[in-house]
Amino acid sequence: MTDTRISSVRPRAASPAARAVRPGARERGTRLLAAVFLAPTVVGIVIFTVVPIVGSVVLSLFHWNVIDSPGFAGTANYREVFGDTTVLVSFRNTLVFMVFAVAAQLLIALALALTLNGRMPTWLRSVFRSAFFFPLVLSAASISVVMKYLFNQDFGVVNWLIGLFGIAPVPWLTSEHGAMATVVIVYVWQQFGFSFLLFVGGLNNIPKEIHEAAALDGATGPRKHLAITLPLLSPTLLVASVVGIINALQVFEQPYVLTDGGPGDSTRTVVMVIYEKAFEQLRFGEASAVGVLLFVLIMAVTALQFRLSRRFVHYQ
Repeated sequence: MTDTRISSVRPRAASPAARAVRPGARERGTRLLAAVFLAPTVVGIVIFTVVPIVGSVVLSLFHWNVIDSPGFAGTANYREVFGDTTVLVSFRNTLVFMVFAVAAQLLIALALALTLNGRMPTWLRSVFRSAFFFPLVLSAASISVVMKYLFNQDFGVVNWLIGLFGIAPVPWLTSEHGAMATVVIVYVWQQFGFSFLLFVGGLNNIPKEIHEAAALDGATGPRKHLAITLPLLSPTLLVASVVGIINALQVFEQPYVLTDGGPGDSTRTVVMVIYEKAFEQLRFGEASAVGVLLFVLIMAVTALQFRLSRRFVHYQ
């Protein structure tokens, strides 16, 4: 008869990896991981955005031509800027350009997005999307060079085409109103693709059930878009308008290449004035002062947009 010995088995200690992580340690680990992933972005923003802004504000208080040592000027640069007719005209031109360019950009992009959102083969919709977005990836300077030849009064293709209908050649680039209109046309042609893609994405996010219910209630065509599509698309409209206005206020390549700010100062923009004062006249203090004023203008317009958006933006 075999004696069976019953030995008490002592539980083995859990390994460190199997131990439960305390909530506090888990939270600290999550914060550390988030900080590691955010660090490159934060460092990039500080180096390439915050530091240049602070540097421009400081430089606007000095007279500096790169050759001589900077001399403190206080608010003298700002007084000179406000007394400079060219600077004031450039701000007026920029605001006028912004109004027409952004309005045309949003209207064209919205109309094309609504058209492509209708019944259309998928492959054809993809072709149109790519075609409308393609100008945005091209260099604004290269596009402006080509457009300068197309809109030439003497041998441009545009005047040749309208001449087929008996229309006299139009001074697109040599008259004040024609030059501004040409700059707006070239800018909108290149930029509307971004707003177009935003609107396409916004329209795809609107539930189809809402349109079906509206159709049952008798809402069709323009009435459906005004009463349903636009209110539901208002957050996308806000984003497109904010980005469009910020970009339009910083326009430079199109007027610089197409008209060089002319005729006269009719198409001279704020960024062109900053470039001329800094790199042609070596008046970096005044250029920085103009840049600071443009920054304040952009911030004020953006704040006004978000303020007014409370009345017309509807979130689902």
